[in-house]
Amino acid sequence: MIPLDASALHDDELPWHITVLDEVGSTSDWLKQNAANLPIGTVVFAESQTAGRGRRDNRWIAPRGKDLMFSLLLKPAAPMENWPRITTLAALAIGKAIEAELPLQPRIKWPNDIYLSDRKVSGLLAETVTTRDGMRIVLGIGLNVNALDFPPDLHATSLLNQLQPVSIRELDRNALANRLLNSLHTEFARIDDDFHTAIAEVRERSWLIGRQIRCRAEGREVHGRVLDLNVEGHLMLALPDGNSLTLTSAEEIRDVKI
Repeated sequence: MIPLDASALHDDELPWHITVLDEVGSTSDWLKQNAANLPIGTVVFAESQTAGRGRRDNRWIAPRGKDLMFSLLLKPAAPMENWPRITTLAALAIGKAIEAELPLQPRIKWPNDIYLSDRKVSGLLAETVTTRDGMRIVLGIGLNVNALDFPPDLHATSLLNQLQPVSIRELDRNALANRLLNSLHTEFARIDDDFHTAIAEVRERSWLIGRQIRCRAEGREVHGRVLDLNVEGHLMLALPDGNSLTLTSAEEIRDVKI
């Protein structure tokens, strides 16, 4: 196992302040607890998380030293009404980083998962935190890199799994992390003027467009065919009664089929 190395992840041309922890409950919780005393652009990686989580407090389980688990402390240079765009831009950045580093074709499962071969390889969660200096975003990201075994009921995969049967024993997590940090910096710069162009790139990588889905949105069960993403990256559904519905968020997207 090649450990993560903060010095190997440092790049003078990027705004990130990088820390690597051996073990932590959750990198996002650690950042939220310490946000008041940390500079914008702090990034914390962990070799092991004991309480990693995703949306709806679902646990993110990863073996020690195999994958990438990290969180970023952000204050976007954009009006706060545009801050929700960070999730879309982060998903695009993860997808593009994987494409640039490996011969794989990731797809974005709206709103915040990355899929390979119809299985989840990455997830992200953006949360806000209030400090004495104002609001911040804590963006948590998990990427399955070298893990090979997953519980049967967990619809997940890893980058290394998707490269089989190529005889690679371990992917370089430091190289992947560098690629991710570069990609995130590049895509975050598009939050204002270039966001609508970014949506076109997200649309090209969408895993949901054209599929029939069921989900929970606005406290009720919704089902329909995914038509498109609008200019803000919200999901547009065609409902069975002929009407359409635009979702700004949703949970428990399931029963997905062509």
